Amino acid sequence: MIGRLRGELLDVEGSMVVVDAGGVGYEVQLPDAVIVQLPPIGEQVSLLIRQIFREDGVSLYGFLLPFQRRLFDLLLSVKGCGPKVGLALIGQVGEDTVATAILAQDAKILTRATGVGVRLAERIILELKDKIQEEAFLRKIEAATPVRKAPPVSDELVDALISLGYRRNEAESAAHEAREQAADVQDQIKVALRLLQR
Repeated sequence: MIGRLRGELLDVEGSMVVVDAGGVGYEVQLPDAVIVQLPPIGEQVSLLIRQIFREDGVSLYGFLLPFQRRLFDLLLSVKGCGPKVGLALIGQVGEDTVATAILAQDAKILTRATGVGVRLAERIILELKDKIQEEAFLRKIEAATPVRKAPPVSDELVDALISLGYRRNEAESAAHEAREQAADVQDQIKVALRLLQR
């Protein structure tokens, strides 16, 4: 599996780019928002890749940020949301706006993307709301942690829960119990959210 490509940007045509990595030209589909951030042709570019195998061939989809690729993966898990729709949502609406719209259950915002009707937007919200909430929580933890491998400061779980709209006493109680049940930050997030949603 190709997870990352680094090389010379050879060509840009619409949403497709060609990257020369080790003498091989790889065609990669990108969201519009990524296309506009690319360096000039002939310069070096580094892309996070999601490789998708289908009966008619293999396709590469590229992103600049880890969250863009994670959101793309989540979107593809929704029935009726293929790679083109995933790219449209990230490229035309923006990954942060998509995540916010899902959390706010605002289907209208998602329908701004080409190929997304009201029914698909509502299905995306229904199926991804909990996963996006966990993702948003994880991103707040990552942003607050200077060194990712360092153990989280005791109040980071609490602060992240409060920023998601929970009261301090609820957040402190859930965080305390989550730390007793799990050592890994991602597991603590899941436990805390599960406790708060009871």
